[in-house]
Amino acid sequence: MTSAKNADDESPMSETLPLTLDDWLTRLERQHPVSIDLGLERVAEVGERLGLLAQPLAGRVITVAGTNGKGSTVAMLEALARAHGLSTATYTSPHLLRYNERLRLDGREAGDDMLIEGFERVEAARLAGEPISLTYFEAGTLAALWSIAQRRPDLALLEVGLGGRLDAVNILDADVGVVTTVAQDHAAFLGSELEGIGREKAGILRAGCPAVLGSPSLPASVRGVADELGARVHALGEHFSRQGAADAWEWTGRNDSGRRIRLTGLPDPGLPLDNAATALQALALAGVALEGTHCRQALKEVQLPGRMQWLGNWCLDVGHNPHAAAYLATRLAERPCRGRRIGLLGMLADKDAEGVIDALSEVVDAWVSVGLSGERARSAAALAGTLEAVGQPVLHQAVSPAAGAAWLAAELGDDDEVLVCGSFFTVAEVLAWWESRSARREHNEIRNA
Repeated sequence: MTSAKNADDESPMSETLPLTLDDWLTRLERQHPVSIDLGLERVAEVGERLGLLAQPLAGRVITVAGTNGKGSTVAMLEALARAHGLSTATYTSPHLLRYNERLRLDGREAGDDMLIEGFERVEAARLAGEPISLTYFEAGTLAALWSIAQRRPDLALLEVGLGGRLDAVNILDADVGVVTTVAQDHAAFLGSELEGIGREKAGILRAGCPAVLGSPSLPASVRGVADELGARVHALGEHFSRQGAADAWEWTGRNDSGRRIRLTGLPDPGLPLDNAATALQALALAGVALEGTHCRQALKEVQLPGRMQWLGNWCLDVGHNPHAAAYLATRLAERPCRGRRIGLLGMLADKDAEGVIDALSEVVDAWVSVGLSGERARSAAALAGTLEAVGQPVLHQAVSPAAGAAWLAAELGDDDEVLVCGSFFTVAEVLAWWESRSARREHNEIRNA
C-alpha cells in the first residue's frame, strides 16, 4: 500500500480546544500534497478501517457519474424517493455556500456536529496503523459515507466527483449505476478524448447490476464497458424514453422485473428532462414502485440551487463547459427577454471559455467579465479579451464576481435580465452577494419601519 506522510501524521488528534467545522476544512486542505489525487488504494484502505466495506451502506445505493447533469439527476432522485416515503441520504459536490450542502439526510443539510464527528472518525482511521494521507475530497467523502452508514437509510444517492473509475465514491459497489452525459471537461485529469472519458465514467458500473445510460449520444465506450462487465443496460431512447412538451410530458420505462411502466402528465421540473427520465428509470430499477401522483408532485417541487435558479430577473447557472452552456442557451431561448440579457461570466483558466461563449452568444446581448482567485484563476481582462476577439461586447470588467454583480445591479433597467455563469465559484460568490444584499435590505426596512 502506498502512503504519503506529512506534518499532520504525527500530530495529536485533539487540540486544546475542539476543532470547529472551519478548522477541520482548513486542516484537510493542507494535509495532502495535491488537491486532486485520483486512485482508490489509499481511500479504500481507510474505508476498510472504518468498516465501510464490510456491510451495505443503505438499503439501496445509486451512484451517478457524468460530465453534466449529475447534480440535477441526484436532486430529482432525492425528491422522487422522498415523495414515495423512503428515507434518503445524499452526497454531492462541490458546494455553493456551505460545506454542509454536500451531505443531506432526508432532504436536510447535515449539521456541523455530524460532519465533525465524521472527520474525527476518518482521522482516527487513517492514523490507525501506517498513516495514510488523504485529499480534502477523499476525507470528506469517507466522512460522509461513515455518517450515512450510521443511519442505514432506505436509499443512498452518491454523486461522483470529476471522474468515475478512480473517484473516492467508487470504493462502494452501487446497486444501480447511472451515467448522465459525457463531454470534455477536466482534461488535465481525464484527457480530451471522449471514448477515454466515457470509459472512466463507466467505471462506476458493476457486473450484473442495472446500468442506466442517460443520454442517446454517449460515446460507444460507455456501452462497451457495461457489456464487458455484464451490467444490465437501460439506455435512454432504447429501454426508456420521454415524450411531449416540457410542461406535460410522459415517461415510459421498466422496473427491475422487466414490467413496462408509463407515467403521463409530468410537470416541468425546471431541470433537463433527459435527467428527469433517467432518475425515474434508476429509481424503478432500485425497486421503488413508481406512483404517478408522487412523481408529479416531486418533479413540481424539486429545487437545485445554481441550476437555472431564478432570483428575480437574475438567472444563476453553474454551467462551465460548452455542453452545459448549449443546454442553458436552449432554455433561455424559450424565454424571450424584453430588455437586454447581460452575461456575468467568470471562468477558470483551464475551461473552454471560447466554447461556452459561442454556445451562449445568441442569447446574451452583452457581457460583464469577472476574475476568479486561486491557482487556476483567469483574470477579468483575459476573459474580456476572449469575448472581444469574437465580437462580443463587454460592458465592464470586475476583479471578482461580487464586484461585477454590484456594478451590474446599479446599471440594470427594469426589463433587463442577468445570466450568471461559467463556474461554481462565480455562482457561489454572486449567490452569497445576493443573500447579503437581501439581508441588508431587510435590516434597513426593519430599522426604518
